Amino acid sequence: MCRDSACFLTMKETDLEAVATAVQRVAGMLQRPDQLDKVEQYRRREARKKASVEARLKAAIQSQLDGVRTGLSQLHNALNDVKDIQQSLADVSKDWRQSINTIESLKDVKDAVVQHSQLAAAVENLKNIFSVPEIVRETQDLIEQGALLQAHRKLMDLECSRDGLMCEQYRMDSGNKRDMTLIHDYFGSTQMLSDELAKQLWMVLQRSLVTVRRDPTLLVSVVRIIEREEKIDRRILDRKKQTGFVPPGRPKNWREKMFTILDRTVTTRIEGTQADTRESDKMWLVRHLEIIRKYVLDDLIIAKNLMVQCFPPHYEIFKNLLSMYHQALSTRMQDLASEDLEANEIVSLLTWVLNTYTSAEMMGNVELAPEVDVSALEPLLSSNVVSELLDTYMSTLTSNIIAWLRKALETDKKDWSKETEPEADQDGYYQTTLPAIVFQMFEQNLQVAAQISEDLKTKVLILCLQQMNSFLSRYKDEAQLYKEEHLRNRQHPHCYVQYMIAIINNCQTFKESIVSLKRKYLKPEEEGPCLSQSSMDGILDAIAKEGCSSLLEEVFLDLEQHLNELMTKKWLLGSNAVDIICVTVEDYFNDFAKIKKPYKKRMTAEAHRRVVVEYLRAVMQKRISFRSAEERKEGAEKMVREAEQLRFLFRKLASGFGEDADGHCDTIVAVAEVIKLTDPSLLYLEVSTLVSKYPDIRDDHIGALLAVRGDASRDMKQTIMETLEQGPMQASPNYVPIFREIVVPSLNVAKLLK
Repeated sequence: MCRDSACFLTMKETDLEAVATAVQRVAGMLQRPDQLDKVEQYRRREARKKASVEARLKAAIQSQLDGVRTGLSQLHNALNDVKDIQQSLADVSKDWRQSINTIESLKDVKDAVVQHSQLAAAVENLKNIFSVPEIVRETQDLIEQGALLQAHRKLMDLECSRDGLMCEQYRMDSGNKRDMTLIHDYFGSTQMLSDELAKQLWMVLQRSLVTVRRDPTLLVSVVRIIEREEKIDRRILDRKKQTGFVPPGRPKNWREKMFTILDRTVTTRIEGTQADTRESDKMWLVRHLEIIRKYVLDDLIIAKNLMVQCFPPHYEIFKNLLSMYHQALSTRMQDLASEDLEANEIVSLLTWVLNTYTSAEMMGNVELAPEVDVSALEPLLSSNVVSELLDTYMSTLTSNIIAWLRKALETDKKDWSKETEPEADQDGYYQTTLPAIVFQMFEQNLQVAAQISEDLKTKVLILCLQQMNSFLSRYKDEAQLYKEEHLRNRQHPHCYVQYMIAIINNCQTFKESIVSLKRKYLKPEEEGPCLSQSSMDGILDAIAKEGCSSLLEEVFLDLEQHLNELMTKKWLLGSNAVDIICVTVEDYFNDFAKIKKPYKKRMTAEAHRRVVVEYLRAVMQKRISFRSAEERKEGAEKMVREAEQLRFLFRKLASGFGEDADGHCDTIVAVAEVIKLTDPSLLYLEVSTLVSKYPDIRDDHIGALLAVRGDASRDMKQTIMETLEQGPMQASPNYVPIFREIVVPSLNVAKLLK
């Protein structure tokens, strides 16, 4: 009742809503007076619309009624079907309960059916059973003839017959071992034929790289046989899930064995490339590695271009062969690395492993691209093994370099005693072969290290420079011993001067070679304190300085007699000592012309300074005391002439150096001016001028100079001495002391003042 009331209210609301809508529409159509004339037209149009809507509603309601009627009919039919099925199930259940006893009585029939099935299979295979011996012989002949595909076909027939009989026997009576053994024994030759055929297949696979070029069809036949066996294996394993029976010898897994054979073949091929030993050939390892490189490259090119065509794509034969070769090479390299290798052999091995293997000569060859990506290849040797080899190499190299440097120095020392002059370079400078030998050795080791890695190259360079530092210290000691030996007997060695010049020149060559070596093998940012050249330059400069000093010592030993004549009575009376000094110095410096420029320049300046110092020392030793103004004038003028003579000599020797050769000789002229002075009252002024020019002049020098004049009174000497002591002179920043090393013979001041 409530539901009807609700429906009635809903319908009433709908009617009211419809009336309101209609009123609104009529109001919209009749807004103007002129629209009243169209009222009838509007009424007819709305009537047509109403009739159309009513017709559609009637059609929709009729369609809904037809659908409901059809649905009710189908539900009625379904109900009848369910009743029929229910009845049928009841009948089946009744029949099944009545048939249980009947089924149990049919066991004998079932056994008869199984027996019939077995007998049918036996009859079907009877022909094959009786022909087994003949098929075995034919299969054996085909295998021997190399007709592998035909042989395999017959083998499959034999195995099919055997497996069929054994499977039926298994299904009938799986516990009957006697009958199974009987069948197995009867087909015993089948397994032998399978093994014989497999042996032939493996032989072909072992020679596959040769076979694929000579007779690729044979290799294809082998692969087809392996594929057949793989399919049979899969079929039998699937059947095992249903029956539980697996024939003897199955699964054969010939595909897996094929890859095992190929892997063993690759390993044997790599190991078999060593034709020599260290005892028979020092280059055994280089030869061995080169043969490996050639064989592996050739084999992989053949595999890429030919073998892939003989195998199914899913075998990925090239990828697998590449992996086999890589693993075999890795194992071989590890075996070689574990041997007691020499330094050059370590270099050969590491160069091959780290560089040659991935280069265009091997795995990076264009013929292997793009299948071989060298960036994806694993290292042949682990980083630990490489580090151990490098440590061994560096240790051995250190010992070798020390021995080589020692031997090179010993060889060079033997040359120092030769009766013939040393060789000269293209510019005419004396030299020995020592720098060339040392740096050729360094160069060779650095080139070898650079082939392995940049890091090793830097380590070897550091090692070479460190050993060079030690070597130069020994070189310095040997040069000093060479000098001392010569001083004990100046007649030996005969070419002492020439070889000492060569030693000096070697120092410059060493400097240049070290710079060149570092520039070639070291980046600027890699240079650190351990590679600093200052230490070596210091030793080389010390060696060169000692050498120059020893040569000058040689000169001054020959000049000693003539230097002793200076400022003596003999000298004053017309000695030609300075002439001889100039000739001797020039003669020596003709030999010294073969000293390289930096050291020759230094040596010329030192010779100039020492000659002047010796001249001044002769003055300060008071070998003569002038007795008159005439003698003083004559002596002073002679000193000036000889100073100019020396100036000319050293200007000539220093030509091309841009060196001022006048400064030291001016000292002789300045001293001569003091001696030449005729007015004793001006002596103090002249001495003061001398002291201002040469602030290192001492009282004993002034006293000796006044003693040489021979005319200074005691009071004048006392006055000059006291005045000079009151104000010491300041030296010029560029002044080079010359009087400091001149020692005046000891005389007390009282004696000087007499």
